[in-house]
Amino acid sequence: MPAMTAVDADARAGAGEPAEAVGPLARGVGVLRRLAEAGGTLSPSALERATGLARSTVDRITATLARMGYVRLDGRDVVLTPGVLELGNAYLAALRLPALLGARADALADELDESVSLAVADRDGIRFIHQATRRRALSVSFRIGDLLPAERTAPGALFATQWAEPDWARWRTRRAEDPRDTAFPAVPPRPEPATADDTADAVEAAFADRVRAARRDGWALDDQLIEPGLVAVSAPVRDPRTGRVACVASVVSHTSRHPAAELPATLLPRLRTAVEAMEADLRTAPPPEPGPAPAGLATWTTATKQELGRDFVESLARGLTVLTAFGEGRPALSLTDVARATGLSRATARRALLTHEHLGLVAPAAHQDRAFTLTPRVLDLGFPPLSRTTLPRLAQPHLRALADRVREPAALAVLTADGTEVQYTAGADTSGVLTVRIPVGARLPAAATSLGRVLLADADGPLSPELAEAKARGYALADEELESGLRSVAVPVRDRTGRAVAAVNVATHAARRTLEDCVQRLLPALRATADDIQRDLHQVSRFTKVPTT
Repeated sequence: MPAMTAVDADARAGAGEPAEAVGPLARGVGVLRRLAEAGGTLSPSALERATGLARSTVDRITATLARMGYVRLDGRDVVLTPGVLELGNAYLAALRLPALLGARADALADELDESVSLAVADRDGIRFIHQATRRRALSVSFRIGDLLPAERTAPGALFATQWAEPDWARWRTRRAEDPRDTAFPAVPPRPEPATADDTADAVEAAFADRVRAARRDGWALDDQLIEPGLVAVSAPVRDPRTGRVACVASVVSHTSRHPAAELPATLLPRLRTAVEAMEADLRTAPPPEPGPAPAGLATWTTATKQELGRDFVESLARGLTVLTAFGEGRPALSLTDVARATGLSRATARRALLTHEHLGLVAPAAHQDRAFTLTPRVLDLGFPPLSRTTLPRLAQPHLRALADRVREPAALAVLTADGTEVQYTAGADTSGVLTVRIPVGARLPAAATSLGRVLLADADGPLSPELAEAKARGYALADEELESGLRSVAVPVRDRTGRAVAAVNVATHAARRTLEDCVQRLLPALRATADDIQRDLHQVSRFTKVPTT
């Protein structure tokens, strides 16, 4: 039997689509999934082939997603943008587990100098909701949102201890349809069966044995189940209200550091201590305060439809906004709640929820009648390829747009650890004969550059008059101090806490622009660019760490 791809799975789901399902919404979700599976970038023709949609339909969907800020049309490519993470962030915020337990996972990773992950069950798979990784040459490359088959992971064995017979039947069906795991792009495909140990019956027997061991021991081991060299030990974090597994914490390493047989003695004791602390955190966590619900979404989609006409698929935009109604303090919502939060009519909200339920993105709430919750599958919609991005990657398209707009080179830089220099981490040049070209990686004295001054001005403690002025104004100027003729203006880029983690500048030649011109003409565009970079940084860093270099 040929392997079932993710596209085949979507097609099969579409065959049983409810009569009231919103077709454009289902097709738009399919486009986002294909983009995520491809690493975040595909050409329209590649999307046409991957989805089976007509080119005109692909163009209308991508134009709509671009207007929503979920993709960017970059030359011939369609590129996922950080804006799409608001969908996955809605699920993670409603779940609360990353916010409540992430710091414990990070501390354990620091203590052991190993990668630590948190995963939840997703039907017969497991999906990562938090990753604390080590930055070394040989490291684990799983991302938040990645989906793995249960039988090839240690968390999967722990979740399967709670499976009923229908769960096992669903697992067997999936295994029969996709024996090589081609529908799981985050893991290497299984090889074709070569020995008796590779047959479907042997795989099931081995998994059942590991599930029985996990039920008996209360922990599980991954001895190179995914690929050679990769090992992990996992323990369940139980919901204090129900006693069921809320998520699974894992310490992940490789055989050159920790042979699998040694993990129960070397890493498991500290993992169990951390899990006990996590469960205590769940018991004592106060009820969440509902965050602000989205407002004016229906009005925005209507106005945008009137502006763009047929190029804007309003039913797709409205359907996706339904997912953003959920969030912190709003984990389960009724139809009335969703309609009120989005401004959509009950009929429109109902059709969107039915479509999302069919696509596996929402499900009936477990302990609340006539209410819905988001499922981990929402993370399919762009989260994995964007959860490992860096600040320079986030900034690059914005720097390019700024340089094109003002016809001057733009750059992003950070302070070095000792605070004496700035290091250039991203930039966009212009095509002039006389232009500023400072390569990425270059270091310059912080005190002699606008980038350095605006970052030094963010420091605590007493400041020099020059830095105090830069702090009060919110920008810094450098006038021919680093090099004759070189003039620049810079503003800070701030993280979610308000701390300046980087700075952006525009540089020019003194013969082209006066200092007054730099402030009146360059500074507004520079500030708008910093705002764009900050918006993306805040979206991505809500549940992930974004390296500044």
